[in-house]
Amino acid sequence: MFKKILIANRGEIACRVMETAKGLGIRTVAVFSDADANAKHVAMADEAYHIGPAPVSESYLKIDKLIDVCRRSGAEAVHPGYGFLSENPDFVDALEAAGITFIGPSAAAIRAMGLKDAAKALMEKAGVPVVPGYHRDTQDPGFLQIQAGKIGYPVLIKARAGGGGKGMRRVDRPEDFMSALKSAQREGEASFGDGRVLIEKYLTKPRHIEIQVFGDNHGNVVHLFERDCSLQRRHQKVIEEAPAPDMPEEMRAAMGEAAVKAAKAIGYSGAGTIEFIADVSEGLRADRFYFMEMNTRLQVEHPVTEMITGEDLVEWQLRVAAGAPLPKTQDELSFSGWAFEARLYAEDAAKGFLPAIGTLTHLNLPEAQARIDSGVRAGDEISPFYDPMIAKIIVHGATREAALGKLLASLEATEVAGCVTNASFLAALCRNAGFAKGDVDTGLIDRDLDTLIAEPPTPEDAIALAAMAALGLTRPQTGSDPFDRLAGWRIWSASRQFALLEIEGERQDIEVHALGDMRFSVHLASAPQDYKLVSIDGARITFDRNGLRKSGVVTPDVGGLAVFLDGRAFRIGCPDPLSADEDSAEAGDQIIAPMPGLVKEMNAQPGETVTKDQPLVILEAMKMEHTLKAPRDGVIGEVFAQAGEQVLDGTILLALEAENETSA
Repeated sequence: MFKKILIANRGEIACRVMETAKGLGIRTVAVFSDADANAKHVAMADEAYHIGPAPVSESYLKIDKLIDVCRRSGAEAVHPGYGFLSENPDFVDALEAAGITFIGPSAAAIRAMGLKDAAKALMEKAGVPVVPGYHRDTQDPGFLQIQAGKIGYPVLIKARAGGGGKGMRRVDRPEDFMSALKSAQREGEASFGDGRVLIEKYLTKPRHIEIQVFGDNHGNVVHLFERDCSLQRRHQKVIEEAPAPDMPEEMRAAMGEAAVKAAKAIGYSGAGTIEFIADVSEGLRADRFYFMEMNTRLQVEHPVTEMITGEDLVEWQLRVAAGAPLPKTQDELSFSGWAFEARLYAEDAAKGFLPAIGTLTHLNLPEAQARIDSGVRAGDEISPFYDPMIAKIIVHGATREAALGKLLASLEATEVAGCVTNASFLAALCRNAGFAKGDVDTGLIDRDLDTLIAEPPTPEDAIALAAMAALGLTRPQTGSDPFDRLAGWRIWSASRQFALLEIEGERQDIEVHALGDMRFSVHLASAPQDYKLVSIDGARITFDRNGLRKSGVVTPDVGGLAVFLDGRAFRIGCPDPLSADEDSAEAGDQIIAPMPGLVKEMNAQPGETVTKDQPLVILEAMKMEHTLKAPRDGVIGEVFAQAGEQVLDGTILLALEAENETSA
């Protein structure tokens, strides 16, 4: 076994690999960019080396720097994690030339599966079923459009070097093909350095089911059963589970056999995933699944396989890379129970899942009831340079219903402030009737999106807690002085104070009367309500209202306060009472960058007439393209940015003429 390994990655996966390595007595070496100098993975490692500026092209993707760190540290092997260089055969070749072991498959195996079109041709030859489509070399746009017509709409354009939903576009109509093609090509070029695409038939009710495979250097290959990854948004996985709901044993056996056949066809060694798409228009059938691609690395969702099989896949990787045979044969492998993984991201579901940035001012993850794989801590920054994942929340139960209940409870116990997250969206998915009964497909989120992103009304208890906190009435008592318990109280009569809050986009003055002994009367819409603050433990407040005792968390958030109450999160603004009324800002007259990014296209000129929702700006951030549309009908007044320009969050990109000017 290795004595020291380098993890050529960051964040959650670097921490995950280190945990297993340390358990095996293997010393770990971390690398970090300027942005990650104080990151969790750096603190966890036995040694850590700086490798460059924040952009991945100048740090985590610099092969020469990583090899230099191996030499300086004495690391015998490199674990690539996922993303970055994990599927780069040139990296494997460079390590091999330097006498360093790559903890993963051979460069030849990566190359065989690295391009989706070549991989599909290889699988066809090996007798593995593939999705109908165009998988060859000609990339002339007109020719590709003709092929799409032959396949039949809807079709899916996919970057042939792609992954993680990048460079992927669904096209429903011939007239939309060219713009979608250009967008997929740009995103493929930006993410993978390869703008070439393939085209596939889009199945109208598909399920994304993948098989975990493992091979060694002795010719052995096994599968560790399936994962269902059908809950997706923008072609990226949201919640994964194992096993797949309603999976017939006949189909499980057929998929496992096909996956092993695919891995053996390329002499595969290490952890890999064969991804299939299943047509479930008539239910799961053994003759209705098709090969999509192979990921020649450890998957983000590997923990659900670990939970149902009891195997440590990172330990398997390390042992296989060190030359050992697979720890178990196919007959020795089995699974029990059910597992789910939810990906907690810094992103705004209500705004098209735009990635968010910010400092995690408050972070409380449900470690007592779930497995938490995370690469961040309270106080860490979610930067614009990397994937905005905060944590993976993983649960296991005896049945699917039990496991899903544990996942919902864990999400309801999750508290994050400092940036917007998808926690409420994930919890809404767990409550979704279709998902709860296992009726899932890749279109579920899009069909039910309005319901899934709908925010519940802010309850009066949350408003009351926010009002008292905004007035400084919920600070923890610091001593035994009884006057500490008279916050806000005045001699002769109860004091009246007003908290200006912004609730669901509207400003409200909330009147609070201090009654003494940590008792307050809060004037709410229904009627004045009496609150007694029983205890204050940091951000957690236990209170009584009308004989009902509850507790919640109130903590500073961007622009105000975050209140965590009854398993839900509520963002309440604390506007400056001296600031101008925001309604007069005419926000609908501007397109503003929702995050730092690169302006890829500016499709607007001063004086040009535009219609509401017309695409005007394409902004690239976190390797994904985001289309910004006209906020209303009007005429372009000024354009403040141009293609190729890097802009900051909040930058005004263009402005429409005022409506009275337009009408004149």
